[in-house]
Amino acid sequence: MFPIVRMRRYRKKQNFRDLFSETDIRPEKLVMPIFVEEGIQKPVEIASMPGIQRYPLNQLKDYAKHLEDIGVRSVLLFGVPAHKDSTGSSAYDQNGVIQRAISSIKENTDLITIADLCLCEYTDTGQCGLIKNGYVDNDSTLEVYRKIAKSYAEAGVDIVAPSGMMDGQVSAIRDELDSDGFENVMIMAYSSKFSSNLYGPFREAAESAPKVGDRKSYQMDYRNQREALREIDLDIYEGADIVMVKPALFYLDIIAKARERFDLPLAAYSVSGEYNMIYNAIKNGYLSEDAIRESIVSIFRAGADIVITYFTEQILTDSK
Repeated sequence: MFPIVRMRRYRKKQNFRDLFSETDIRPEKLVMPIFVEEGIQKPVEIASMPGIQRYPLNQLKDYAKHLEDIGVRSVLLFGVPAHKDSTGSSAYDQNGVIQRAISSIKENTDLITIADLCLCEYTDTGQCGLIKNGYVDNDSTLEVYRKIAKSYAEAGVDIVAPSGMMDGQVSAIRDELDSDGFENVMIMAYSSKFSSNLYGPFREAAESAPKVGDRKSYQMDYRNQREALREIDLDIYEGADIVMVKPALFYLDIIAKARERFDLPLAAYSVSGEYNMIYNAIKNGYLSEDAIRESIVSIFRAGADIVITYFTEQILTDSK
């Protein structure tokens, strides 16, 4: 005890602080989301996410190569299609925006390519599943998810990431991939995806805001912790290779509990609302830029193995 034990010895200089640091941000553990839009010819700025753009297919190759050059190892793709309908048919079109994006990235880089698998960007309702009698129908939606997964695998995807929170989605996708000879394609399940207030900027970016109702009948109630862990347990049972908690900063308790209970790789998605709040607080002088790193470290410290963040490109550019 004091004065023999002096904890400040560990913190007296930067070299000491670095030596004894317990949690680091490693490039290979970060994932950069990319929005790819069909029918545009140049990048489009996203007003609610300053610094983030929607990219046209004709410039995706160069952007992906840039990310690889600064140290990014993995990307997560979201599509903005030219055509939307009640069945989300563009989502499983072999010539669809994400299918072509996957092929382009795999042909020109060694990036791990993850594709978000959902219908919200592709349906004219903005819902993550098919509507029957005014309700998002679970089981018919699974059949569409199967088609999407197969089309992504045929395009060369490394990891499919089902985010629709349909019951049984992991099992259906695993069965489809395995039966089609794509047993080595991984599944990163959005296992505990909460119905959060933090998705607004993303919905502008992906043009995916629900036109009818909301998503509370399938995304999780943010008041529930035990249910979140049960969702993760079910996805593991169904064959997920990676499980996820989304959002991240408001759900560090869920991340920590999941890390204690489960042995699978654990991802956390630091979502668009988190990005927006931190970015604008820094821009307006309320926070220092180091708040970016502090926020990401907090997610790793809680127990995440992988962090999906819109700050990935900035963090790795600044570290050069």
